[in-house]
Amino acid sequence: MGSTTGPRVPTSVDDFRALASTRLGRFPHTEVPDAPGLRRAAVLLCVVDQPGSPLSVIVIRRAYRGRNAGQWGLPGGRVDPGETAEQAAIRELHEELGLTATPADLLGRLDDFPATSGFAITPIVAALADVTDLRPSPAEVHSVHHVDLARLAADDVPHWVPRSAAVRQVDIRDDEAPAVPADGPGLLQMRLAEGMTIHAPTGAMLWQFREVVLLGRDPAEARIAHFAQPDWTRH
Repeated sequence: MGSTTGPRVPTSVDDFRALASTRLGRFPHTEVPDAPGLRRAAVLLCVVDQPGSPLSVIVIRRAYRGRNAGQWGLPGGRVDPGETAEQAAIRELHEELGLTATPADLLGRLDDFPATSGFAITPIVAALADVTDLRPSPAEVHSVHHVDLARLAADDVPHWVPRSAAVRQVDIRDDEAPAVPADGPGLLQMRLAEGMTIHAPTGAMLWQFREVVLLGRDPAEARIAHFAQPDWTRH
C-alpha cells in the first residue's frame, strides 16, 4: 500500500486553498433534514502544512474509552444547541487537538453523512498553515496521523469489498475481529497505510474529499449518503 500513483496534488497551503475554494464553491452539498431524534455532528477535513513534509489531512484514532473507542475518525464531534456546524467543528478541533482555526480557515462543506448511529455528520474542509500548537487531548485522542494528499489521491487507496471483509480496528495492535455478516451491500475501504483501513462514515467522507476536492470529479458521481457502514458504527 505504498504506491502514490495518481494525479498531482497541491504542494502549498495557498495552492490548496485556491483549489478547494474553487471546487467546493461549485459543489452543491446535500444536507440531512431535521427529524425527530436526529443528532448533529461536525468534523473537519483539516489540511495542514508541516515543515519538511507534504501537505496532509489530519486523521485521528479515538481514545480507547467512550463512544467510538479506538476507531479512526476526523477531528470533530456533537453540535451543541445554538451552534452552527462550522462553530462546532472549530470548537472541537481546539478541544481535541489544541489547534485554533478561524472562520477564514474554512473553505467549504461536503455532503452531510447520515450515520447509522443516529448522527447527521457535516464534513467541513479547512486549511491551517501553523500546527505548532498541536496538543492532542488524551481523554479524546489516542493518536494523530497525517495522510499525505498524494497518498489520499492514489489509485490504489479505495477498495470495494464484501461486508465479510470488514475489519474492526479497535485495539492498538490492529488485530482482526470477527467479520460482520455478509448480508448487505459492499463496503468502501480506504486503505491509506499498513494498519490504516478506514470504512464509512470516516472513510466515506475521506473518499468524497478525494473525489471532489483533490480529483475534481462530477458531484453527481461523488455522493456518499448511500454508502454502507459496518455494524459496529451503530454505537
